[in-house]
Amino acid sequence: MISKNGAKAVITIFLFYVVTQTLGITCPIKFLTGVSCAGCGMSRAFLSALKLDFVSAFSFHPLFWLVIPSIIIFLLKDRIPKKIFKICFILIVSCFLVVYFIRMFQPYDKIVVFEPKSGFIYRILNGLIL
Repeated sequence: MISKNGAKAVITIFLFYVVTQTLGITCPIKFLTGVSCAGCGMSRAFLSALKLDFVSAFSFHPLFWLVIPSIIIFLLKDRIPKKIFKICFILIVSCFLVVYFIRMFQPYDKIVVFEPKSGFIYRILNGLIL
């Protein structure tokens, strides 16, 4: 059974998702900063995988498949020895960071971008300064 805090977290995430999607904000991090996050392309990758289009799924995010084992490891963290859990966590985070930095420096990658001037924070600050 899910705890009260777990239920609150799920409801909060759901409401946040509904509000951002309604406003046309697909990624809050990219919207605010103009910089893609390490999970950028993950939703599109899962949608492609659901259509059995794995070529597109891997092009949107090559680690989309790692999310499910990550969730399982996280849910079983009390049953896994702490050292093993820590190693798994470090490996997963490292994989995401390596892929993120590789994608960040590929000029032809249209999914992961570094465009801080298009971010909301920059535009607000630029408007306040000028």
